[in-house]
Amino acid sequence: MSIRKLSCFHAVRGTLGLGSIILAGMLLAAHVAVAAEPPTLEQSLIPVPKQNDVEFDTPDPTTHKQCKIDPITVKEGKEEKVRGWALLGPTGQFLRRFLDTDGDEIVDQFSYYRAGIEVYRESFATPKKKINEFRWLNLGGMRWGIDSNRDGKIDEWKSISAEEVSKIALRALVTQDVSLLTPLLINKNDLKSLGIKGPLAEKLLASVADPADNLKKSVIGSKVIHGKTVWMQFDASPPGAVPADRYKTPADLYVYENVMAIVDSGNAKESGLVSIGELVRVGDVWKMTTFPQPMEGNRELPLGPIMFHDQGGAIGDPAAPDTLAISEKIQKLVERLKKLSENSPPATASKAAFDKYYKELETVLIELVNESKSAEDKSQWTLQLLDTITAAVQSGQYPSGVGRLKELEGEIGKSSPKSPLLAEVRFRILLTEDALKRQEAKGNNEALQKVHSDWLKSLEEFLDENPKAGSAADAGLQLAVALEFSGKYDRAKKWYQRLVSDYGDAPSAARAGGALRRIDLVGKVPTLSGTALAGSGTIDVKQFRGKIVLVFFWDTKSKLCLEDLPQLKTLYDEYRAKGFEVIGVNLDVIKDEVGPYLSQQQVKWPQIYEPGGMESAPARDYGIIAVPTMFLVDADGKVTNRSASVADVSEALAEAYKSK
Repeated sequence: MSIRKLSCFHAVRGTLGLGSIILAGMLLAAHVAVAAEPPTLEQSLIPVPKQNDVEFDTPDPTTHKQCKIDPITVKEGKEEKVRGWALLGPTGQFLRRFLDTDGDEIVDQFSYYRAGIEVYRESFATPKKKINEFRWLNLGGMRWGIDSNRDGKIDEWKSISAEEVSKIALRALVTQDVSLLTPLLINKNDLKSLGIKGPLAEKLLASVADPADNLKKSVIGSKVIHGKTVWMQFDASPPGAVPADRYKTPADLYVYENVMAIVDSGNAKESGLVSIGELVRVGDVWKMTTFPQPMEGNRELPLGPIMFHDQGGAIGDPAAPDTLAISEKIQKLVERLKKLSENSPPATASKAAFDKYYKELETVLIELVNESKSAEDKSQWTLQLLDTITAAVQSGQYPSGVGRLKELEGEIGKSSPKSPLLAEVRFRILLTEDALKRQEAKGNNEALQKVHSDWLKSLEEFLDENPKAGSAADAGLQLAVALEFSGKYDRAKKWYQRLVSDYGDAPSAARAGGALRRIDLVGKVPTLSGTALAGSGTIDVKQFRGKIVLVFFWDTKSKLCLEDLPQLKTLYDEYRAKGFEVIGVNLDVIKDEVGPYLSQQQVKWPQIYEPGGMESAPARDYGIIAVPTMFLVDADGKVTNRSASVADVSEALAEAYKSK
């Protein structure tokens, strides 16, 4: 038996007679009887996700003949019944799947794949008229949205991570689409399920009132938010628990405070930060208690966190003062800090000018620490102070900052000997001491090797002593990268694996997992695909099976990349006709700069581009830590060199094609 009907939800492309309509061939507004034959490739490619932020693979037109449609069957008694169809790519990887999940001969689930892994699924339940569930899966994320009124827009979330909330909040700002923002905001039903009542509930609802008006106000005069602004990274301290007895709720509440989205606005002079504010977990969903707002210029600070600092429901203190308001002194200090940050000395300034500047920054940040009422705020300003000094020392502008960090370590150790900030300042001392030693040893290879050896040892000691520190994941990544660059691959793999197993939620863990995949690539078939730079279609390394392929991770800001390009062009022109291909994976942050450069240099090989630069999916999937990085893939599709140089490529091509 075969599926006989298809409930449809996508736009119709072209017209077919009823006699030739087959599964997934025509997507109409009503249920349509279909024939038993499988769909053609063209008909299988008609469905596309209703949500427009799905990254999925589509076969290149040149490989269509190598694709195939396979039935999906289930055994019912002694009979095999067709329950759907799978579209497979040239190498047998899944591209699409159309499935009847309940055996009523109506396709009710549409799945889309990337690199052979399901990343997105649309489905509907009774009455079966339109799609009403959208799920991002595996590499695609963990969102599960519901379209209650079947208008194509998500009305509520069954699950969504904090990181994904920050992505969608940014999209809402950029597109001014309030329908994206509303499901992310805390509402009455959320508060009821959490058991939050009284003044706190009123305060939370008031803070998210009038979303359309507030969304519009958030971008007035903004230089950070515009049509080309893209999300790059989620930034927040680990979430905290508000005990149930604090607000007399049935269970503890879990809260992120001061979430930020790091964005690429295409303007190096702007901060590239968007405040997402406070997030509260409601079941498997993180909800916002304030509106998103770009952090730039003289904008007012967004409403401060509510859950951690509001004391209105605290046991034994029913009349506690409202601490949400930011004091006038703190506001003035923040404004002073912004002005200092926007008016740093030019690179040509004297040492005395830099010393004066950084001491002023220190003074303001220390006052902010002292004026802050909560331990969390004090910690955040202290971390900013530590990071400011560390960056200044590493840039070579403030060498005396190392001594200042050591003073702060002593002060923190004296006042709070068990404070987690002690590990944070210790890590930054290690970073700054290493930077100074490298500056002093510059040009002396023997001395640099000693500095490098000391650096590895100090990182290992730090991690052994402070495995739970907030900076432990960053320290572990730096150690693993340093070991890899030193050619100590077994030790590097050990630390990459530790990052994955011990710090799985940290951004560095994802990069570590990619690095493990990259280090073990030789002899394996790589999984690599992405959107073409031109924006149409997907480029997949597997579609070039039968050719020798060079995968070239690069960007236009790297001098080494730009030096390699002319040599690669020469090799490409010489060997392309014999079966050599190059796939560029561009890691520029600003996409618009890449196309003109390639045209100017007359580079014609295909280019993958995914937003995010070094934080993009392709870079993260293979733990790319430097450009250029090159993989050489043989005609069987297996990697022969995972860290090739131009000389390696030239030698391999000469050997492979010497008789042709």
